[in-house]
Amino acid sequence: MSIDYSERIPNNVNLAEDRRLRRALESWQPRFLQWWSEMGPTLPTQDVYLRTAVAVGREGWAHFDHVALPDYRWGIFLSERNTDRRIAYGEHKGQPVWQQIPGEYRAELQRLIVIQGDTEPASVEQQRRLGLTAPSLYDLRNLFQVNVEEGRHLWAMVYLLHAYFGRTGRDEAEALLLRNSGSEDSPRILGAFNEETPDWLSFYMFTYFTDRDGKYQLGTLKESAFDPLSRTCEFMLKEEAHHMFVGTTGVDRVVERTAQLTREHDSDDVRKLGGIPLDVIQKYINFHYSVSLDLFGSETSTNVANYFTAGLKGRWQEERRKDDHVLTEAFAVVPRVEGGQVVEARLPALTALNADLRGEYIADCGTGVNRWNRILTDHGLDATLYLPHVGFNRQVGAFAGHHLTPDGRVIEERDWRASRDRWLPTAEDKAYVRALMRPVYEPGKIAAWVAPPRNGINGRPFDYEYVHL
Repeated sequence: MSIDYSERIPNNVNLAEDRRLRRALESWQPRFLQWWSEMGPTLPTQDVYLRTAVAVGREGWAHFDHVALPDYRWGIFLSERNTDRRIAYGEHKGQPVWQQIPGEYRAELQRLIVIQGDTEPASVEQQRRLGLTAPSLYDLRNLFQVNVEEGRHLWAMVYLLHAYFGRTGRDEAEALLLRNSGSEDSPRILGAFNEETPDWLSFYMFTYFTDRDGKYQLGTLKESAFDPLSRTCEFMLKEEAHHMFVGTTGVDRVVERTAQLTREHDSDDVRKLGGIPLDVIQKYINFHYSVSLDLFGSETSTNVANYFTAGLKGRWQEERRKDDHVLTEAFAVVPRVEGGQVVEARLPALTALNADLRGEYIADCGTGVNRWNRILTDHGLDATLYLPHVGFNRQVGAFAGHHLTPDGRVIEERDWRASRDRWLPTAEDKAYVRALMRPVYEPGKIAAWVAPPRNGINGRPFDYEYVHL
């Protein structure tokens, strides 16, 4: 399915044939461009070496060229339609998927789309000043690639709101540009998207942990019986993979540089050498991982059970599951705190679907930690990084209101206050990391606190001029 770039709004949804919808989106477009101008990247650039979709098939979705950021062709791209696709789960299992929304599910689907849509511009807002302190042109290019794709993901959700939800959908599309990350008066819907991303270590952690949450949320929506939503999310997942690559390899390179400095100078005190100490890296892991766990919501949820039963939102890789895909008789084991200890409770699987998805996410996050520990081992270091306990630093769900150590012990609030600076970034830690954030814009050069990448972009070398300032 090719994408028509001659259109004002590039798309593969035959927008030219729906004049009312086209006019509505063309009316929204100037507001989007104004938002991008006001809340997008602050660093002025001439052009950036960006990837742009030219078709949604396996061979055509990535074309590379230098593009001026304001001229990037945001658009509406859905994966190819499978005319034989049927609902894989819930009470409508086996029926054909929906091309239009059943009236009884309209409000719930709109809410799911709005929440997903709200995260996309939020991350651009969180990252808007990072270009001012980029450690290399390679990293600066990756930041802008993530930003323009988050903008396109916003377009994907706005298309659905305009095309299928009438006036209320148009109102919600407008509101997506009115909320702002960290605003006291009109914040973003989910807490993690109101946190600061003040430095590049935070950016790497965000793209590793928080964008990985996005992968799993999109994966559940890809299973939706509402076929346009499913096809939209399937394409978004291709772009989301790059965001996680940026995070994975970014943390790789921070750990690599710290390990190099430690070995070369035979000292764990890499602060005086301009590196980021492993204990600070661990604190950033603890924070970003725990905040991202909260994005999955409460371990038990009747709303999510209803979404599943109705066919609105499935499980991760639903069709690979070896069960009845209905779950009315199934049970799941979910951790919680009882009597000052973490115990496992046996609960109906339908109400524990958030915990199920979180479990998939946790296993996936562990692969990155294994990578980072291999880097340390390869440099002859005994130190290891880890994921803290699922109950550590949690504000949402079964562990909210409890205080757990990274190894999963329940402690009193006074003990938490006394020890939290050993586990979470302190003001001094953040100030030190920010002090390292000095921009490096010369091709082939890189900041001293991070190692260069092993490979460049699209076969280009590291010293390629990825961004023209």
